[in-house]
Amino acid sequence: MRKGLIALAVFMMTAGEAWAGGILTNTNQSVLFLKNPARDAAIGLDGVYSNPAGVAFMPEGFHIAFNWQYAHQTRTVTSESPLYQLGKKNNGNPKKIFEGVADAPMIPSLQFAWNKGNWSIQANLSIPGGGGSCEFSDGLGSFERVVGGIATMLAPLGAQGYNMDGYMKGRQYYFGVQVGAAYKIYPNLSVYGGLRLLYGDATYKAKISNIQVKTEGGYVDFADFMTYSSTTVNNGLDQVNAGIAQYQAMGVEVPADLLMKQAQLEGTRESLVMLQKYADGVNLLCNQDGMGIAPVIGVDWKYKNFNFAAKYEFKTQLRMKNESTVNEASAIDAVNKYRDGEKVNEDMPALLTIGAQWKPIDVVSLNLGWHHYFDKDANWYNNSQDLLKRNTNEFLAGVEWDVTDKLNVSCGGQLTRYGLTDEYMNDISFVVNSYSIGLGASYKVTDKVTLSAAYFQTNYSNYEKTVTEDLPYKDTYTRTNRVLGLGVQVDF
Repeated sequence: MRKGLIALAVFMMTAGEAWAGGILTNTNQSVLFLKNPARDAAIGLDGVYSNPAGVAFMPEGFHIAFNWQYAHQTRTVTSESPLYQLGKKNNGNPKKIFEGVADAPMIPSLQFAWNKGNWSIQANLSIPGGGGSCEFSDGLGSFERVVGGIATMLAPLGAQGYNMDGYMKGRQYYFGVQVGAAYKIYPNLSVYGGLRLLYGDATYKAKISNIQVKTEGGYVDFADFMTYSSTTVNNGLDQVNAGIAQYQAMGVEVPADLLMKQAQLEGTRESLVMLQKYADGVNLLCNQDGMGIAPVIGVDWKYKNFNFAAKYEFKTQLRMKNESTVNEASAIDAVNKYRDGEKVNEDMPALLTIGAQWKPIDVVSLNLGWHHYFDKDANWYNNSQDLLKRNTNEFLAGVEWDVTDKLNVSCGGQLTRYGLTDEYMNDISFVVNSYSIGLGASYKVTDKVTLSAAYFQTNYSNYEKTVTEDLPYKDTYTRTNRVLGLGVQVDF
């Protein structure tokens, strides 16, 4: 039960919304990715992010593209616990569904390249991590199980159930600026080197309010119940202590049942003191920001009608500084993650991408890709990366077809596999294995202007976690994700 109460102080924890990519990384940096995720060896302006060395093989001149994406995601936790049966709103049902809605109406990105001779000077502005907010209007199961546990703890004082309102909202954006240059060493081989600057900005809000305790006389305010119970327990303890003192004054052995009653009342009083801080509910707010920088390198090699490319993004060390309503240090390490002034480890993991493209005929391209995220080498708060079984891997494939000189259509898919464990997963912050599909079209309005549109959807599996000790529960986690994108590219 004491472990469960810890959750009441740390429930504002959440991760950013990564719509495509690793645990903290967004790879959907352009509409061309939405059309076909397997862009790791493609030659195009979106390569400023996905294949920067290959951009050197684009025509000479200035190239600039602006992309807009709208993403809608849900997080759903189907939770089962006997404690929910004590809740007024649950009608005796041990199963409850908690759903969070994440909307990002504006995910912009900008790619730029200037090619001259063997050189390509490039820049990319995007949101490599986060990119939206997630709101649970009814809170989460980890909230409600704690309140249910409190009702159970207070059962000896007449508590029969509970009522409460829960709420949680997390917002996270990692803004990225990447600059670098590619150089053609040979007509068929180019290399790239650059730097990426990340600025992280996040806000977490959580609230538990209107806590009530069910008694024989109906539902009463939690604070009033605590006041009445404290008075009752203290009066009872005074009477027991007085009785014990009388036995001791007479030199007579104190009855065992009286000592047991003293121990029970003292234990109840300790519990009431521990619960007193929650008498008026919980209302917490934490703002975070931080900055980090890391190198990016790449290579691209053309051989006949094949193209091969690789890119390595080094780990970005991020320390997010808190501005929070949590002012005092706690013996519980997880609470200190949100203490005012604390600097929290939130590294962006290193990423290796390898891709291949084959043109069996001039108007058709077949694409393959592999992404490996070095999650376990990152440094996250409380070393949570060590709870993962392995690093994240993604496997990508796609096809593109130049229907005419002006129209290009493409589609592709991405399979994402995390190294998840029960110890890593929780209802406050979770990812699950998935596969994604994308499709779209590009159209040359003029020789200099190309418009693109695409749709991208991720289908998630379910992950089940069962806990039998402390506050028992079984949670099933899943998500949904849909993205629409529009883009324009100008070449001059």
